[in-house]
Amino acid sequence: MADEKDETRGLMKTESGRRLTKVLTDDYLNLHQKAAGGAFVVWVAIIVPVELFYGFDNVVFAVPESHAALSAAKGVGMLQCEKAEQYGYSMDICSYARIDIGTAMSGGKDSPTFGLPRPHLLVSNNNNCSLLVKWFDVYHREWNVPHFILDVPFCYEMQKEKDLKYIVAQFRNLVQTIEKMSGQKFNIDRVKEALRNSSAAAKQYKRFIDCAVNRPSGITAFDSFVQMAPLLTSRGRPEVVNHFKLLADETEEKINKGEFPVPKERYRLLWDSIAPWHQLRKMSTRVAGLDANIIAASYTSCVGSIEGSYEFLQEYRDEDPFESLARIQNFSVCPYGIKLRFNAMSWAAQHYGIDGFVFASNRSCKVYSVMQMDLQKWITEKLGIPSIMIDVDHADVRKYNEENAFLRIEALLESIDTGRVRAKT
Repeated sequence: MADEKDETRGLMKTESGRRLTKVLTDDYLNLHQKAAGGAFVVWVAIIVPVELFYGFDNVVFAVPESHAALSAAKGVGMLQCEKAEQYGYSMDICSYARIDIGTAMSGGKDSPTFGLPRPHLLVSNNNNCSLLVKWFDVYHREWNVPHFILDVPFCYEMQKEKDLKYIVAQFRNLVQTIEKMSGQKFNIDRVKEALRNSSAAAKQYKRFIDCAVNRPSGITAFDSFVQMAPLLTSRGRPEVVNHFKLLADETEEKINKGEFPVPKERYRLLWDSIAPWHQLRKMSTRVAGLDANIIAASYTSCVGSIEGSYEFLQEYRDEDPFESLARIQNFSVCPYGIKLRFNAMSWAAQHYGIDGFVFASNRSCKVYSVMQMDLQKWITEKLGIPSIMIDVDHADVRKYNEENAFLRIEALLESIDTGRVRAKT
């Protein structure tokens, strides 16, 4: 890795990357083929428990958020956003939503996956994105497609038993809705198998991102951003378990060989926000050129955990898969209250040996960004770790200024150096 040219520094090039491309390509091809063959199609938000759909013979799911991220990473995010804006949707709306709406309204034109097959049912929730319900309501109105909304309580502390029961009841209602609409019978044993696969895949993914504990780190956060995709689009499949096991094995082998994405790593940073999909290569390369490594991210570190923690806690119980799924509905960062988010970030700072925090104020994701100024203050005052705030948008490149961002990143590195000098004197 250290022998590669400078323009590829900060990026992992492994067999896993090629395998990931095949997993995602097969996933979208199968989605289109099965939909064309008469499958019942469900569009879902990323935290909707897709394992439930494996309980049916011929139900497939698509994830518009994941498709939007892929579109941004492939360089067509701005184009699709502009299409939505031409239909009258404000530039202030989440760029994921604008990409998805622009793609849908143009019949999948310019999409890297030829768009998504038209849904029979929309399933959104309110625990990871405040906009999703309104976003999916666009299709409910335009296409007259039924919209099932999962109401998941926000968590300021550990999940209450009454909240778990409330979520379980909604899952059972969702299953009954699909049975009625699709004419298919539900088989809970298939759900249990999918759950076992999801748990095993998350465990292997956690092993992969924990390669960041090594000094130098065995990965960058940009690697974890890219590699998390199958956990959204392919969750529940045995192929995904195999992919993440091989990914973790390969990454650990590279560490043992002394191959690192940033060999002269001097600064270990944590990114707090969604991935900047349109900047993955440029940002990772430029950060590595400063001998810095954004080794971890709140966006990916929370996978496989529950509220207020980044430690792996996702264990499924075969006796009641509905309760297992309900228990982890608050694994993502967005539903956390500020104390839970601070607890998680404090743990990560110690676990990964973080020298500085990059808070990326996301123009699209209000729910992610609304607490960041207070979190930044807490990180500085309670942990004594320097941090910066930069402006970014996860999928709309028009709302990002590279030079302004890197002026602040370079200032953060100078602050870290100053702190090290003071610690020695």
